[in-house]
Amino acid sequence: MGWFGEEPGGLNRMYAGLLASLEQAGVDLCGLVAGSPQTAYPAPASLSFFARRDAPALRRLQACRRAVCSALRAGQVDVVAAHFSLYALPVLDLLHERRFVFHFHGPWASESKTEGENGFGIIVKRTIESRVYRRADRFIVLSSAFAQILDRQYRIPRERIFIVPGGVDADRYCVNGSRQDARARLHLPGDRPLIVSVRRLIHRVGLEGLIDSMAEVRKAVPDALLLIAGRGMLAGELAARIATRGLQGHVRLLGFVAEDDLPWLYRACDLSVVPSVALEGFGLPTIESLASGTPVLVTPVGGLPETVAGLDPALVLPDATTQSLADAMSRALRDLGRLPTPDICARYVREHFHWPVIARKVLAVYEH
Repeated sequence: MGWFGEEPGGLNRMYAGLLASLEQAGVDLCGLVAGSPQTAYPAPASLSFFARRDAPALRRLQACRRAVCSALRAGQVDVVAAHFSLYALPVLDLLHERRFVFHFHGPWASESKTEGENGFGIIVKRTIESRVYRRADRFIVLSSAFAQILDRQYRIPRERIFIVPGGVDADRYCVNGSRQDARARLHLPGDRPLIVSVRRLIHRVGLEGLIDSMAEVRKAVPDALLLIAGRGMLAGELAARIATRGLQGHVRLLGFVAEDDLPWLYRACDLSVVPSVALEGFGLPTIESLASGTPVLVTPVGGLPETVAGLDPALVLPDATTQSLADAMSRALRDLGRLPTPDICARYVREHFHWPVIARKVLAVYEH
């Protein structure tokens, strides 16, 4: 959808991580993305920008087509892989007999509808998705939950779908410091139980219920503090919700957290929470938190259980209700010793989700 340095989000972060790890593995590749090379997040040598993100949609699509034409003429291309159906649409006729792999990060039309969009826009997005998916030879999905969506909603045969989870740079999230060191670095309270949730501020990620749950948590753990990191269209609404419920002393909206500070934020907290209520294919904050040594509670939505069940099934809540969130957080904060240790969390991620591990699995699908 865009380059991670300009447009945060799980899809773009995943694309950036995969591109870098495939390049480090010696894969000869050409990455094409909408965006600008003047960003804070470094772009690998294999990446080219075909148009600015703020250019009109038609101009971006035309530029994408020209860039793909140029890349196909420049050398032998065995596989074309796309991560966003909008930018795949204008190049389908250029593929000819080349193999086409689509990385399915989520149902675009359904996600837009969940966030309140209706009418013609949803029809257009669904039509674009269907057209692109019909051409794809193989699909890579982040979880069995998204494999089911492709199968049931889009009628994609299961033999064309391969499950490869998301990845994380475990080295970057391996913070060399204690929780108190991290709190001191970020000027966070050193004497309070801290919970963190790193999310885009949109409806389907469940932050409204998470905020409401703190009214119960503070009864069980009076000094508990929830930190919500991220930006999005719900910032004002969430701030009003916190004020209305009198939770100003127990919930803080941090806004955007810089990349260099994010591992330290996870490390500073006793517990992380991913409270999604719909269409969560993987939940990248789960493995980011674990990589930094902080255990994470997740709702049983989409692919979230798949990210933590192998570590400890007790980290999966029975449902996504406010009461379940409150009960689980209160129980965890009262007995932190029952949670996986920082070393166990970090080792689990390194073995299962470290980018070199994931890149090999993705490459195996391309080679197949």
